[in-house]
Amino acid sequence: MKFTNGYWLDRPQYEIQSPKEVFDVKQDGDKLTLYAPFKYINERGDELNLGMSTIELTSPMEGVIGVKLIHFDQLDKNPSFELENEHPNVKITTGDKEVTYQSGDLAVKAPFKGHFELDFQRNGKTITKSMEKAEGVILDKSTGKHYMREQLSMGVDELIYGLGERFGSLVKNGQTVDIVNKDGGTGSEQAYKNIPFYLSSEGYGVFVDQPETVSFEVASENVDRTQFSIEGQSMQYYVIDGPTPKGVLDKYTRLTGKISLPPAWTFGLWLSTSFTTDYSEETVLKFIDGMAKRKIPLDVFHFDCFWQKGFEWSTLLWDHDKFPDPEGLIKKVHDRGVKVCVWLNPYIAQKSPLFKEGKDNGYLIKRQDGNVWQWDLWQAGNGFVDFTNPAAVKWYQSKLKDLLDMGVDCFKTDFGERIPVEDAVFYDGSDPKREHNYYTYQYNQAVYSIIQQEKGKDEAVVFARSATVGSQKYPVHWGGDCLSRYKSMADSLRGGLSFLLSGFGFWAHDISGFEEQATPDLYKRWTQFGLLSSHSRYHGSGQYKVPWVFDEEAVDNTRKFVNLKLSLMPYIFDEAVNTHETGTPLMRPLFLEYTNDRNTYHLEQQYMLGSKLIVAPIFNAEGDVNYYLPAGNWTNILTEKSYHVEHGQWFKENYDMLNLPVLARDNSIILRHPGAEHAEYDYTDAPDINIYELADGNTATTRVVDEKGKPAGTVKAERQGNELSVTAEGLKGNSVVNFHSDGQVKTFKLSNGSGKFTL
Repeated sequence: MKFTNGYWLDRPQYEIQSPKEVFDVKQDGDKLTLYAPFKYINERGDELNLGMSTIELTSPMEGVIGVKLIHFDQLDKNPSFELENEHPNVKITTGDKEVTYQSGDLAVKAPFKGHFELDFQRNGKTITKSMEKAEGVILDKSTGKHYMREQLSMGVDELIYGLGERFGSLVKNGQTVDIVNKDGGTGSEQAYKNIPFYLSSEGYGVFVDQPETVSFEVASENVDRTQFSIEGQSMQYYVIDGPTPKGVLDKYTRLTGKISLPPAWTFGLWLSTSFTTDYSEETVLKFIDGMAKRKIPLDVFHFDCFWQKGFEWSTLLWDHDKFPDPEGLIKKVHDRGVKVCVWLNPYIAQKSPLFKEGKDNGYLIKRQDGNVWQWDLWQAGNGFVDFTNPAAVKWYQSKLKDLLDMGVDCFKTDFGERIPVEDAVFYDGSDPKREHNYYTYQYNQAVYSIIQQEKGKDEAVVFARSATVGSQKYPVHWGGDCLSRYKSMADSLRGGLSFLLSGFGFWAHDISGFEEQATPDLYKRWTQFGLLSSHSRYHGSGQYKVPWVFDEEAVDNTRKFVNLKLSLMPYIFDEAVNTHETGTPLMRPLFLEYTNDRNTYHLEQQYMLGSKLIVAPIFNAEGDVNYYLPAGNWTNILTEKSYHVEHGQWFKENYDMLNLPVLARDNSIILRHPGAEHAEYDYTDAPDINIYELADGNTATTRVVDEKGKPAGTVKAERQGNELSVTAEGLKGNSVVNFHSDGQVKTFKLSNGSGKFTL
């Protein structure tokens, strides 16, 4: 939200007051409060008829400092984000000229005399500042509304990332971003997953702890600062010191909730009925058997909206005209080795039998006149489940339990963005403006927890569209309604990378696009991208997404890349465990791994899958691709072509429909099972050990995890001249060792977990 008229003036409707100096401080345990009046105090008379900012400094964990800006100290409003507090040791120093609040290597300094500022320093060096006139207590004279604003300084070449799922440029400099969940597709400024957290290239992050709409101006209104503002009389934010971008994500996810590890089977291929297509038991089994006939492994089958009767979503009851024996059908799907996912959302149509139950028992959001809040958008007479009502949560979960008892394995938790604000009343009295974004957390928490309760902790997963702070605890999320175009494929990737830089670990997208009709070439290129993503799902609106409806090459393409992903699961799942442990996303922009290579900081059409593979999707029918490789020795794992890059280099290449750049980092070990038939299997059972460009005198190691994510062993390789030594602890059987170098592969066999080989 913009308040100024150029650099010098304010817009005429706004009255902006800012603290001038720190007049007094008070320490209460580990909390430090600063009192900063809106003008300099030179005499006693200056203390009258004057407002001030009350600024509370706290620290929930080492290297994280919280700042609460208060104009009027009003009653707290619900809901609030659920945050962790590690109760770190803090150091407060009050001198004659300044006061310092320190947590770990991060300190904030505020001078007593001179211009007001909050100077955030890492080991004595400024990383960002709230400078003179940055903090604003603002009155809109035309409406009477009050706002709180903060501006944090930026360095000359500093770049800002994150703020949730954003489909524009990965770098947010110059953008205006409003943190408000909306159902706007993947081609606009709106987003399903808005997160008031940004990550700086300088190794710090800022989390604005406000569930309501937060407006960000990133080097836009003031090109030297990142600004954020809310409507209200107080605002809480945290500065998080990494000191690396990965370190920031680790601390942010510890503060707001660690990323949960999805079950291993979820990393396999998901196939959907699609949305408005005609489907029945016959169609479903025909698709599943068609994949098996063509030797394309399948892990999950998804039933979209029309598993229920039209005009009755979400009644959470099967349409018995199309599915006369749902329990029998689910058993048939399970007997084929495939899990079952069904679609749902938290909106209840008036025609649904659940509407009367919800209305009569007070389980739906109401208007101030006591009526259910309804509209006709999506389904006729929609009401909204009120997840602030514990009885409503149990009621909704009981309907899901019936489906889980029937054999359903997980749910696609669609929607959750268009939650009413105007004239809306929640059971627990929550502020509708704060509930709007927070609702998705309560919705997905309710669904995830009943799966966890019924299926076990290690089996819980949802397939969610909307998200807010903390939703990383309830994976997986997908990108929403995209078009069947190459441009939309690129938009989806940018949105995904932005989302993953906002504290999330796992992400998917509708392979080949949701809207419109995909062409065969787009289907094949998007299939490659989709099966080299964290999670992989074919889905669409009015078009079936099985490969044989496109052409035979699409069948070959799908088979190849499903098999590739399944073979890589020992590597992928280990990296997924690392995501759970550290907050580093499984798919990630290159700069997270190559912080010393500034050329990687703007890359948004390629990414790393884990720490050892670079993927460059192809966004055109001709097979042309431009991509960047940092310094090092790289090997395309599909073609065995090698690249020796001294200082970082761009490549322009052309690939057929069965290939693309998938490049392994040098001095790395990647475990693979070429014959895998599902995503979940025993990763310790004699995987192939692939060693890439291990240089003379170097050692490479990799962790081995089992299919539940538990550490199971270690593989180590060491090269001395032409001698290669390999030891494998925790592996069953005798693995094959493949040594990749200069486009050649030399193969050896381990015996009893170790071996020495001549290269």
